Amino acid sequence: MSDLTEKDYACLLVNFGGPRNLEEIESFLQELLCDQDVIRTNLPPLIHKIIFSRVAKKRALKIREDYEQIGSKSPIFEDTEAIAAMLQESLHIEVIPFHRYLKGTHSHFFSKVNSLSQKELRILPLFPQFSYATTGSIARFFLSRFCGKILQKMLWIKSYPSQTNYIDSMQRVLRDFLLEKGLSEEETILLFSAHGIPQKFVCTGDIYQKECELSFEKIRKFFPKAQHLLSYQSKFGKGLWLTPSTEDMCKTLVPNTKKRKNVVLVPLSFTSDHIETLFEIEKLYLPLLQERNFLAFRCPALNRETHWIDAMGKILSDPSLFATTQMLIRHKEYKLGCKNCCKNSCLCKG
Repeated sequence: MSDLTEKDYACLLVNFGGPRNLEEIESFLQELLCDQDVIRTNLPPLIHKIIFSRVAKKRALKIREDYEQIGSKSPIFEDTEAIAAMLQESLHIEVIPFHRYLKGTHSHFFSKVNSLSQKELRILPLFPQFSYATTGSIARFFLSRFCGKILQKMLWIKSYPSQTNYIDSMQRVLRDFLLEKGLSEEETILLFSAHGIPQKFVCTGDIYQKECELSFEKIRKFFPKAQHLLSYQSKFGKGLWLTPSTEDMCKTLVPNTKKRKNVVLVPLSFTSDHIETLFEIEKLYLPLLQERNFLAFRCPALNRETHWIDAMGKILSDPSLFATTQMLIRHKEYKLGCKNCCKNSCLCKG
């Protein structure tokens, strides 16, 4: 499927969504935690749902105050809707946003997709780095909800961790931020923080860590005089997650009295600001650095930057990034490595 005219394809812009008000926190968390691509257990789906619905209820009460500190909602829903409208205006194609964990938005989405006449549906996840827990989860969800006729139209942008236009947008946001704050590279540590995943996901074939490292290496080259670090945040539950953690990094960084007095936390795997950046980075991690006598800053995510909208248009037109739905889905029975040849050295300990 190539050389299509403007009207021959539509775009599905997919994201997690986020609570639009305080009352929606619990239902959002329930949908998220009951997704067995995100929280992997060996429990039957019904038992998993019962247990993690209770967890969601408790956690919603716990983080309600966090959301109150960032405006009593997540900006992701509004940002995704706005980006879809901007992309539609820019490319002159139909762009339909999808919010994976906002169940109340699904019926309208499915109705619109099923009514499309375009020959091809190009799916653009707002996750630059692929994981079975993000893009893979949405692919499985679509496979279980759409008929074969619709699925055959779908071409996914699997990921774009090193795609030129994405990298350029990332470095532009960071460079503009450094200029705005008057920060020189020579005096600055750039701490790139990506969302973490369990180490066991990586040990069973998830490429997310490699793609985060690839993005990190590409972006850092634009700032050769700065110091660069990569860490992972937002651990949930027990077990080993990707390391180093952003929290530990912020607790152990030591100021260099001669040079490095600034730390800029750069959201690597987040294209929109939300609870993990506006609260976790801003309210939890920056104070840890300030206690260690750093001048600490949070760089904004890509959000609605016009150059990011332009970059997405280029990404949608890059056939080297295309994949089919079935190629993105984790086979639950598939096990790799850590219980066999490397069971004694695997970080996740089987």
